[in-house]
Amino acid sequence: MRPVIPYVTAALLFGLGVYGVLRRRNAVLVLMAVELMLNAVNLILVTADTTVRAVLPHSGQVFALFVIVLAAAEIGVGLAIVLQLYRLRASVTVDDVPLTEPADDRAGVGSGGDRVGVGSGGDAGTGSAGGRAEVGR
Repeated sequence: MRPVIPYVTAALLFGLGVYGVLRRRNAVLVLMAVELMLNAVNLILVTADTTVRAVLPHSGQVFALFVIVLAAAEIGVGLAIVLQLYRLRASVTVDDVPLTEPADDRAGVGSGGDRVGVGSGGDAGTGSAGGRAEVGR
């Protein structure tokens, strides 16, 4: 068997996957591009296992099996993140994902990490004599 054809095919698949990761805005398509790259690595592992005489028998196929398991776990976690993103933002575009936490959602500095609400009397913190404080909404 000539190993040139599988190596070139794997290189094309990997290049297509890199292009998909860098250019796509949809998170599902980015995950599909990552899967293309992992399949290209599997193709290289299996081709190298059949062409190169290794000390361990079928080591490339075993590594390919590990990559398949890793890809299945990555898809499970990745799709869960994408579904949660869609529930929160109603969009799965990667450009809309905030990379930093908004300033108004951070916990107060003086309250020890808990947010303390405003009581019925208008006082911040514990509230007035008749009001109840809302801690950690």
